[in-house]
Amino acid sequence: MDTESAPAGGSETGAGGPGTEGAAAGGRPAVEPPPAPPAVAREVFGERFDAAVRYTELLATSGVTRGLIGPREVPRLWDRHVLNCAVLAELLPAGTTLCDVGSGAGLPGIPVALARPDVSVTLLEPLLRRTTFLEEVVRELGLENVTVLRGRAEEMVGKLAVDVVTARAVAPMERLAGWGLPLLRPHGQMLALKGDSAEQELADSRAGLAKLGAVEWSVIAVGEGTLETSTRVVQVKVGESPGGVKAATRRARAAARAGRVGGPVRGGDRGRTPRRRGR
Repeated sequence: MDTESAPAGGSETGAGGPGTEGAAAGGRPAVEPPPAPPAVAREVFGERFDAAVRYTELLATSGVTRGLIGPREVPRLWDRHVLNCAVLAELLPAGTTLCDVGSGAGLPGIPVALARPDVSVTLLEPLLRRTTFLEEVVRELGLENVTVLRGRAEEMVGKLAVDVVTARAVAPMERLAGWGLPLLRPHGQMLALKGDSAEQELADSRAGLAKLGAVEWSVIAVGEGTLETSTRVVQVKVGESPGGVKAATRRARAAARAGRVGGPVRGGDRGRTPRRRGR
């Protein structure tokens, strides 16, 4: 059953991250086409440029009418959302496995998958209406390197292990780390898009990050020289033994007892448990 609350491991600010708005009073939000793609989009997406254009169109149309993207965000979809997320690809080694926690409308997971076909991306989202949209996008764009899962991060502990966890506008840093770090393989990293709040959130969460097995953390900028405004990212690296697993398992059990169990596996691996890959 789809619950429209913001459960653990999901987005606090709405399915599309910053700027998500409900329908206009008295009816559905107005739909307008996105702006023309900037020239730099061809450089970022390469052979998948056309797919990136189509994804942006889907955000501006279906994403708006279904409440995943706010209508006022349409004019700035390219710079504030799609390209802002795609430049995370700069931080990813070849052949990385990645889980986008609380993926919402697919940000940042889908832009990263478009920019880096060699990266295996899992879009993890607890709400059915959002995973339905994500499945439709993945199918239409033919993204063979993307799988959509419906569920909460803590439910995936022990079932899904990845090199990188990403998140955007999901939760305060320490809470986000509690969801994301238990999904990491040894020496993996979490990349959280945090904007102007990055330094303060990191300062407030240092002690909690250390308890979760983090060994290194910093605020970095990506997209410099590519975007007019670079993307600010909190990068958290874990050691040999990522922490938080027991706490995440307890939260998952508590959610199950309360009847808040995630839905079935969706996307490219429909009906199957996500397969772990060796390093």
